Amino acid sequence: MISSKNIRFIFSITLFLILLPHFCFADDIDYEQDSMETSVSQSSYISSSSTVSTSTVEKNVEVPDINSRAAVVIERSTNAILYGKNETTVRKMASTTKIMTAIVVLENKSDLSEIVTVSSKAASIGGSTMGLTSNLEISINDLLYGLMLCSGNDAAIALAEHVGGSVEGFADMMNKKAKELNLNNTHFVTPHGLDNDDHYTTAYELALLTNYALKNETFAKLVRTSNYTVMLKGGPKNLHNTNELLGYLNGVYGVKTGFTNGANRCLVTSCKRNDLDIICVVLGADTKKFRTQDSTKLIEYAFKTYQMVNLKSIVDEKFNSWKSNNLNSFTVYKGVSSDISVNLQDLPFEYYPVNIQNIDDISPVIDCNFYYEAPLPQNFKLGTLNLKLNDDICFTLDISNAYTINRKSTFNYLNDFTHKYVFYLENIF
Repeated sequence: MISSKNIRFIFSITLFLILLPHFCFADDIDYEQDSMETSVSQSSYISSSSTVSTSTVEKNVEVPDINSRAAVVIERSTNAILYGKNETTVRKMASTTKIMTAIVVLENKSDLSEIVTVSSKAASIGGSTMGLTSNLEISINDLLYGLMLCSGNDAAIALAEHVGGSVEGFADMMNKKAKELNLNNTHFVTPHGLDNDDHYTTAYELALLTNYALKNETFAKLVRTSNYTVMLKGGPKNLHNTNELLGYLNGVYGVKTGFTNGANRCLVTSCKRNDLDIICVVLGADTKKFRTQDSTKLIEYAFKTYQMVNLKSIVDEKFNSWKSNNLNSFTVYKGVSSDISVNLQDLPFEYYPVNIQNIDDISPVIDCNFYYEAPLPQNFKLGTLNLKLNDDICFTLDISNAYTINRKSTFNYLNDFTHKYVFYLENIF
């Protein structure tokens, strides 16, 4: 016969197993058993030793239908949005928070060999950890790998306390950096990303933050590392990167996973093929499988749909042709001269991602007035060049005069009369 003590024990275990999926974790403590082969399309799968294949741009590619609540794909050199779904909607971000944590540490600590003593607070934090223990001495460098590879919440707390003096002090540093980067819909409370209503971002601003962080060579090295070994009190421990697309999808070289009950599944991915370099963010996927599939769909969509186009060469050709045909058309009434030399405002980007279906529709349209009254100051706006993509204006560039043209004085008029009179007399005699 089963005793009441054993019944209580069995009941407790059963209750724990029922509630287990609802506990709040900070990252990929994962109970899903889906394999990479079913999550990543076979056409895109590579082994870690494979070379990156080139992508083929296709026409009429369907926009992906995804599970994630919010998502964005941006091109890195321009921050142009190639795909968006609720990309400006504020959402919880889970452990993608650690992108900001890492960059704040890297920008405030130049010596990564500096030793950190782990506090009891850091050692006792829940969720995903790298296995730190109280009073352990470990370098900032090893903590950063623990932060970004296995998404250690313990590493996040240890780094925050060491760099910011406290979690709260470090959060202030994170928010200061967010303000500096004009991330106006982003706010941090913790360095790890456990759910908090005052801790949030948007898919687009998270992509902008990631783009900034990847320009730091040490950060870029961290997030492209698949495995790293640290020495803890129990001996060596191998840290494995939780990013399921790293080493499996062509061109992927980072960045960060995330999971909490409030944020659901999140993934930030950087990927480059040929001259197209993108960042893909998915937030709020129901499962890891959906997170992986959504990211893969969006990445493949971007590379099949967009290509980098040299807009500068298109604009320069159009403008130079227009100049050669129109410079003699300018009149500056009462000006000492009508010889206008024109300048064109620089494009913000030489190359720009363009949907393959719109490449043939790129058409610079020039609108310029040819009649003015002196004085005409230097850099006076004469007109505009509108760069259109599929009838939508993509860029508007000002056309201006290079030099000041002064108004004629009495002396100028007298001089003109003298020259005309002399010319008249020469022709008579």
